[in-house]
Amino acid sequence: MMYGDYGFLGMHMLWWVFWILILFLMFGWFEPVPKKRLRRDSPFDILQKRFASGEITNEEYQEKKRILESGATTNAA
Repeated sequence: MMYGDYGFLGMHMLWWVFWILILFLMFGWFEPVPKKRLRRDSPFDILQKRFASGEITNEEYQEKKRILESGATTNAA
């Protein structure tokens, strides 16, 4: 026998551990981009957040909501 009685021990076993660890890190541990960052808020979601935080009044909210629901676009600054 060329390797004696070592079988999978020694350097051969270390390579298996190395590649299994690499595969685990690539596919099991890390996500390329968290799902929350992939999802973009819709204009209506942004409008609701602005209203909830007090950035806009109820009248502004209702007007912008009506515009979004009608599908019309404006160039308001």
